[in-house]
Amino acid sequence: MTQQTRRRPGLERNRVGVADLLKGAVEMAPDLLSMARHAPGMVLRSPDAAKTIGSVFANLAAKYPDRPFVRFDGATLTYGEANRVVNRYAAVLAERGVGVGDVVGILAENSDTDLLVILATVKLGASAGMLNYNQSGAVIDHSMTLLDAKVLIRDPRCVEAWETMRPERRPEHVLDFDELDAAAAGKPDADPAVTATLPASTNAFLIFTSGTTGLPKASRMSHNRWLANYSGIGGLAVRLRPSDTLYVPLPMYHNNALSVSLGAVLAGGACIAIGRKFSASRFWDDVIANRATAFCYIGELCRYLLAQPARPTDRQHAVRVIVGNGMRPEIWDEFAERFGIERVVEFYGASELNLAFVNAFNVKRTAGFCPLPFKVVEYDADGSPRRDADGRLRSVRKGEPGLLIAEISARVPLDGYTDDAETERKVIRDAFKPGDAYFNSGDLVRQQGFFHIAFVDRLGDTFRWKGENVATTEVEAAVAGDAAVEHVAVYGIEVPGCDGRAGMAAVSLAEGAVLDGKELADRLYADLPSYALPLFLRQVPEIEATTTFKNRKVELRDEGYADTGDDPVWVLKGKADGYVPFYAEYPAEVAAAKAPR
Repeated sequence: MTQQTRRRPGLERNRVGVADLLKGAVEMAPDLLSMARHAPGMVLRSPDAAKTIGSVFANLAAKYPDRPFVRFDGATLTYGEANRVVNRYAAVLAERGVGVGDVVGILAENSDTDLLVILATVKLGASAGMLNYNQSGAVIDHSMTLLDAKVLIRDPRCVEAWETMRPERRPEHVLDFDELDAAAAGKPDADPAVTATLPASTNAFLIFTSGTTGLPKASRMSHNRWLANYSGIGGLAVRLRPSDTLYVPLPMYHNNALSVSLGAVLAGGACIAIGRKFSASRFWDDVIANRATAFCYIGELCRYLLAQPARPTDRQHAVRVIVGNGMRPEIWDEFAERFGIERVVEFYGASELNLAFVNAFNVKRTAGFCPLPFKVVEYDADGSPRRDADGRLRSVRKGEPGLLIAEISARVPLDGYTDDAETERKVIRDAFKPGDAYFNSGDLVRQQGFFHIAFVDRLGDTFRWKGENVATTEVEAAVAGDAAVEHVAVYGIEVPGCDGRAGMAAVSLAEGAVLDGKELADRLYADLPSYALPLFLRQVPEIEATTTFKNRKVELRDEGYADTGDDPVWVLKGKADGYVPFYAEYPAEVAAAKAPR
């Protein structure tokens, strides 16, 4: 049997049946013509075909030059206008030596300039290295080392990431937005000749993910895999029309924005409205101001919107479809009803995963279906697949939780990470027969029937919080830097009403040491992104040796903050107060986004 997990409140074991598919098919009827254009892209895509993100965008700009493409801060650029700016930016990059196979580092908050630089980069056959602007110090230095970028384009607003980056990690050519615009003035605005010749197998993006160990890893995304999202999620599931506008409040370094949202917009020839940052209180005002008919989400975003007081704007918008991942089953119906959402296009995927599931049939409480080969198998407590006496994996029964693994083949290749050794760590070989290969997603799911799954949980040494993967080893290194801490174990725990898992650290102190909650918090705020900060600290007498360390982590995770015996527990109140003794109202404050402050 599989490793048992506690059932999460509201977790649905619903099955997907023929009636669900028929109902969804009827709803698709008005979009059948557009779907027919994209269906071949799911089954007939070739890595050798001369089709890329850049050529898709350039063709739309040539065909519909006056159609709105991007809105930001009240300004709109048409497809034609945006394409000309993109081409001038591409000329600037090319002058600095950027060509096929090179990397352009992009350190930017959300803006139209950010998106246009991304498009300029991929038009040249280079990879857009999407830096997370929450990183700083050693973490941003590590990311820059992985990118080995020829040029860095930086947003002046990303001050901390830039100023804490060591000078030797910066490439020879660095341009901020103003310098880029000045350099682009007067440059040719024709499409780069190379764009029309690039094969789909060309790498498009380097997207940072925590993976399962240590510092961030850069996962590759080829144009071919992006085109699968473009056709499958965008063309067949989201199904935007030219009159639609999709609002994007998530950071552009996030796959929901860069791959899913941009793909859906280009698949429909629609408009993308970029929000500078997500704000729960201003969200619907921004949606209305941008005349949005769709938006992208992660589960936390939806929960924060539900937590807001009811307002007339809850129903004064024109949104009919939303796309994203992490919509919790227990809020699905409430969210759709309160805000009048007709379709929830939930999907499941990962930056490094070679397939994706999408709720194309508008079935409630599912991450959708995938026609590509996958298995859901038995697993061990540490998240690794369990092998039987013959050394093979065993599938779980439908409805049982199991580890999702995706077959790797010529039809479904794996882009992997920039580090081949890290990629190989996630590959399962000889899983069911000699010579086969599968990618370990690290996620726990349930099969619901007709190739549909429901997401259950994340396994292994990372957990998701605020829509980001948190690597426990990175957090452990930061906590261990405190002089009072002798040993530390970090893990993710459930907090009622929250999506994902909040960080918790079990610490044993050096002999005679006393924990200073404010001092430790100051250190962690300086060393870690906000989403990686552990919200709970548990002071334990000792942490077992590494031979049983993973098993001990499982026990600690299951005990959470409530079943800790006599161990003192601290909570992160905020920057001003640091860590303070646990108080009963704290979990509810976290769920309501009132803590930490």
